[in-house]
Amino acid sequence: MQAVRFVCFLTVALTACVSAASSSSSLSPAQKAAIGKKIWENECAGSVAGLTTWNAGEEFPSLGIGHFIWYPQGFKGRFSESWPHFIEFARQRGAEIPAVAAERFSPWRTKTEFQKDFNGPRLSNLRKWLSATVSLQTDFIIARSHEALPKILSAAPGSEKARIEANYRKVSTTPQGTYALIDYVNFKGDGTLISERYNGRGWGLLQVLGEMKEVSSGAPAATEFAAAAKRVLSRRVANSPPERGEKRWEEGWHNRCGTYARPL
Repeated sequence: MQAVRFVCFLTVALTACVSAASSSSSLSPAQKAAIGKKIWENECAGSVAGLTTWNAGEEFPSLGIGHFIWYPQGFKGRFSESWPHFIEFARQRGAEIPAVAAERFSPWRTKTEFQKDFNGPRLSNLRKWLSATVSLQTDFIIARSHEALPKILSAAPGSEKARIEANYRKVSTTPQGTYALIDYVNFKGDGTLISERYNGRGWGLLQVLGEMKEVSSGAPAATEFAAAAKRVLSRRVANSPPERGEKRWEEGWHNRCGTYARPL
């Protein structure tokens, strides 16, 4: 019986993976470029300066159009560290990596160090490289989205797997919805990491798909995905440690989720 259940789940997961890949691969080059531009606007206000950022209240820099997290040596954070994965992805694509970007850990240990070096050669050259590799960063973000659904289905309760996959399919039927799925995974992760939870409640794609109300495919699904994401993120703020002061980010997070309900 266990073997039968495993085979059934594997079939669902593989089908989901193919579905996710096909929905994104159907995007035209112009649509991919538009998604990259939107993510850049969401994370960096579309500015070159925003490509190297150290946010207030955080212990690490965030780099690129996706604000990929890069931990200093010795820091163990609860969030998924994405910068080293992007650099490995860039290497595999044959990109020439700036020397500072190839370091395993962030060479800046504090925000003060980072800000002092902001206009120095290391960060200036890094921004120049990042502004020239927006397409590569977009491809990386899309690839992360492809990887998310099988992980989500593996982590979801058995009774919820079919509904979560159905919601993913409903959202992914339009370029607008595909953008929402791609952006949210980059924004708040897939929701499978136990470390990325407050009071046992996560805020990733898994939780948003599970939060969605019953709607039809296409634009209604993208609109409900946006509303569900806002509810999930407000719950995160309510459950967050007071010392993090996450309430100050809630409005901006909601504004970003609001873009999911508008045509790409």
